[in-house]
Amino acid sequence: MVDVKADPKGVESKPEDFFTQFDAVCLTCCSRDVMVKVDQICHKNSIKFFTGDIFGYHGYMFANLGEHEFVEEKTKVAKVSPGVEDGPDAKKVKLDSSETTMVKKRVVFCQLKEALAIDWSSEKATAALKRTALDYFLLQVLLKFRTDKGRDPLPESYATDTELLLQIRSDVLDALGVGADLLPDSFVSYCFSEMAPVCAVVGGVLGQEIVKALSQRDPPLNNFFFFDGIKGNGVVECLGPS
Repeated sequence: MVDVKADPKGVESKPEDFFTQFDAVCLTCCSRDVMVKVDQICHKNSIKFFTGDIFGYHGYMFANLGEHEFVEEKTKVAKVSPGVEDGPDAKKVKLDSSETTMVKKRVVFCQLKEALAIDWSSEKATAALKRTALDYFLLQVLLKFRTDKGRDPLPESYATDTELLLQIRSDVLDALGVGADLLPDSFVSYCFSEMAPVCAVVGGVLGQEIVKALSQRDPPLNNFFFFDGIKGNGVVECLGPS
C-alpha cells in the first residue's frame, strides 16, 4: 500500500525544491558535503533530516528534527487513600499503572555541520571528551576518507587503505585538537565492508526514529546514535554547540 518511486539520478545534483516535497529525508552513503548541504536545506524548510551509514563493525545515525514537538505517554501519579491495612506507607505517593496521561514536550536539534565542527579545545568540550564515544571521531576519519577517495575502505585494497586511514586519522584528529592517539591503530581492522548484523541494528534504530519523528510520538534520539559491533552496544550522544 506504499507508492515506491526510484530515481536513478545522483542526490548531489538535485535542486533545493526536490527535497522540499518530503516530510523527512534520509541519506546514506553520501559525502560529508552532500549531507551538510541537504541538512541545511531541510533545516531551513522544517523537514526532518536523517543520515546513517555502516563502516564494518561500526554504524551510526544522525537526526536533525529542528524544533520538534512530540507527546509522551506517562503513568499517572496517584495518592493512595490511607486504610487500616495499608499501615504507615499509605500516604506515600504511588504510581497507578492503570492510568496514563499524554504529556506534550519540545526539543531543539542542531544542524549536522555544527555537530561535526565542535571546538574540542574549549574548556567545556575538553571536560566532555572522556565521556564522548570514540565512534564520533572514527566517523570524522571515515567521512574524510570518503571525501578524499570517493568511496569507503575496501577489503580488496586493505593494505593501501589501511595506511591512508592512519594518515587521515592523524590529520583529522590533530585538526580537531584531540590528538591522533585518541583512536588506537587497531581501529583500521574493524571498519571495512558492511556487516549484516550491524546493518540490521542501525537500520532498525534509524527506521524507528523516522516513524517516531513523523508520528510525533515518544522522545526522539538527539542527535547521534553510535553502534559498536565489537562490544555489541549502542550509545546516544547529544553533540553540538554548547
